[in-house]
Amino acid sequence: MDEGDNVTVKTQEGRRLSGRAYGPRDGDPVLFIAGAGMGKSMLFGEEVLPQHGIRVLTMDRPGMGASDPEPNRTMTGTAEDYRIFTQALLGTGAASVPVVANSQGGMFGLALAALGFAAALVLVSPADEVQYPAVHDKLSPQATQLSDLAVSSPDSARKILQDFSAKSMEDMVIGGSTAKDAEFYTSEPFLTRYRRALSEGFAHEGVGYVQDTMLAMRPWNIDMTQVRCPVSILFGEDDKVHSPDHGLVLQSRIETATRRLFPGEGGSLLWTRAGDVLDIVHALAE
Repeated sequence: MDEGDNVTVKTQEGRRLSGRAYGPRDGDPVLFIAGAGMGKSMLFGEEVLPQHGIRVLTMDRPGMGASDPEPNRTMTGTAEDYRIFTQALLGTGAASVPVVANSQGGMFGLALAALGFAAALVLVSPADEVQYPAVHDKLSPQATQLSDLAVSSPDSARKILQDFSAKSMEDMVIGGSTAKDAEFYTSEPFLTRYRRALSEGFAHEGVGYVQDTMLAMRPWNIDMTQVRCPVSILFGEDDKVHSPDHGLVLQSRIETATRRLFPGEGGSLLWTRAGDVLDIVHALAE
């Protein structure tokens, strides 16, 4: 298992941002934004990074892993932290970098793109904005219940989310997956990496996870008209978790977006088809 190189960056106000860099040191940089409750240990495609010549950068979002909490964290502020972290590694002259974002991390990828920092954006199994009307209307009341509570009574929603742990998140993800996805998620070396990433994601009593999920469940307030880089939205056809329409509404909101479905694949698409994801990164970034 690639352990990567640990990296620590300080923001202007002195907050610590902790991350890791994986793959060949002379590889082309790609920023990876992991999904719900996952810290810097989460990675994809580690076995094919050398042949693709890619160096993957990951970061603990504020309040996760070794990154200091930010009590007033926002969507844009988190995107700015990713920019600060990446530019500290690559040099302040780095105007943009290709970004791969997975699941709940997709919203931060879009926020980065709206800031103009994503040279290209690949959204793999991205979670939808539940409060966007065209998405909300496709979901059952049960599926929107917690999201609706986050809007009407944020403190009540936070109390529910504070009861989540790394173990309950693992159980929920695996229990809600298809048999094929569950088999992958419980296989090695993925399971060891996943548990390590979850332990980072739920550090600091889960404050970072709660903040992430509250941001995800309420309106994102991302100006999609500012997303001008090429965007590729990828879904497995058997994915029943991340989007009710496999990203069709999301694609319609982004002028530069294309969408591709992978037959026979589910929510674990990022890892089972990592080589294809990296090929798409290369194609978009050219």
